Amino acid sequence: MKKEVSYSEAVKTTGAVLIEFYATWCPHCQRMMPVVEQVRELLGDQAPVYQYDIDKYEDDAEKAGVESVPTFIIYDNNREMWRHTGEITGEELLNAVYSVMQAG
Repeated sequence: MKKEVSYSEAVKTTGAVLIEFYATWCPHCQRMMPVVEQVRELLGDQAPVYQYDIDKYEDDAEKAGVESVPTFIIYDNNREMWRHTGEITGEELLNAVYSVMQAG
């Protein structure tokens, strides 16, 4: 069982971290679930991937400035480095994480 990591803890992760804000009722989010899972597997231990349901983590979504879902944010050492809202290919998502890792 995965340990629950709070949003505020997640953004403070050393190195790149991918965060997705989603909603269970969102069809775009549902289509992204297997993509995010594949990205998580491909990243392995290189960078953590966290997902937060905006209905359960309303305050965190607000803090992150999330206006629609899915929203993907990559942080590096507590700094937002990249953001994308809407569906995206796994390759684009992976490349975004890798480019932040190389920049950091």
